[in-house]
Amino acid sequence: MSVRRGLTRFGGSWRPSHGLLVIPLAIIVLVTVLDINAPTTIHLGPFLVAAPAITASFAGPRLTGVVGALAVAAQILIGYLHGGLMTANHQAQIAALVVLSVLVTLLRYVRERRERRLTQVQSVAVAAQQVLMRPLPERIGPLRIASSYLAADAEAQIGGDLYAVAPAAGATRLVIGDVRGKGLAAIGEAAVLIGAFHGSAYRNLSLPALMAHLGNSVYWNTVHQADGDPESAESFVTALLLDVHHDAPGLSMINCGHPPPLLITADGVRTLEVREPALPLGLTAPSESDYEVEAAGFGPGELLLLYTDGVIEARGPGGAFYPLADRLTAWAETDPPSLVARLHDDLLRHAGGNLDDDVAVIALARAP
Repeated sequence: MSVRRGLTRFGGSWRPSHGLLVIPLAIIVLVTVLDINAPTTIHLGPFLVAAPAITASFAGPRLTGVVGALAVAAQILIGYLHGGLMTANHQAQIAALVVLSVLVTLLRYVRERRERRLTQVQSVAVAAQQVLMRPLPERIGPLRIASSYLAADAEAQIGGDLYAVAPAAGATRLVIGDVRGKGLAAIGEAAVLIGAFHGSAYRNLSLPALMAHLGNSVYWNTVHQADGDPESAESFVTALLLDVHHDAPGLSMINCGHPPPLLITADGVRTLEVREPALPLGLTAPSESDYEVEAAGFGPGELLLLYTDGVIEARGPGGAFYPLADRLTAWAETDPPSLVARLHDDLLRHAGGNLDDDVAVIALARAP
């Protein structure tokens, strides 16, 4: 039987980190040899506890227990060669090593169970994100698309930011939004809006009708959840809804309090402001007449960036906000995946790796 197969039986599946097993084994051998050849007044046996302690840092509880047993065996050998096992000193050392080895193994077992639970929770979060935030296609109609999502919570995969895309008559329809707040309540609001968006895709609604539908979905969900919960009663969603036309170099949009998109052209970066932004969703029960569609140009060779306020409100070490427009002007990127990847890395670098708010980004370009 090979060493790898033998260790697999004791310590679980073989991993490259198990190559580190040579360190605790070398400690056992070295301490044993030195203690045997040292004067009887010098006791190096207590150092054997380092072997199972080091093993617990990279291996499972079974392999940690095996190394602990080897360390105890080495201590027994030292005691036997140093005048017998019945002396009080050697018995105390053996008993202490047994207790410490068992304790280290138990602690490693508890840690492994927690790591497994965390892995299961993270896998569920990833699955939930894929259901809630369906990955955007790299190409839809004449558009090339790239996106990125960063949750403010380091252990989370999803948050209160959202985006979705769906085909429409002669256009590609997109929504990007930001739910006020964080946590499960924000995720629930995002799920409601995305579900309403996808559920109405087949109806070919006009942009005002679709925005009214989204607004009513969020509003009635807020009313339902607000009973006894002041935080839910104050919830709202900023949203940007737009159609990028396939047969014309332009787009139509409705902005409900969301950061305006940026258009990157050969002449620089232009903000696509609307004359009268509508109220964020969830504050009232809206009707179709509450929304006005505004048009903007978006032609070949240009890049459109949609984002949430987590980008422009990200603070650097000195408290400065992230200079998104300046960065886009300096980079002059024309490829959506390259822009999103560069923005992702630069934003994390600016914020020192810690974001205070969720971040969602979509980059669009017309394919040749």
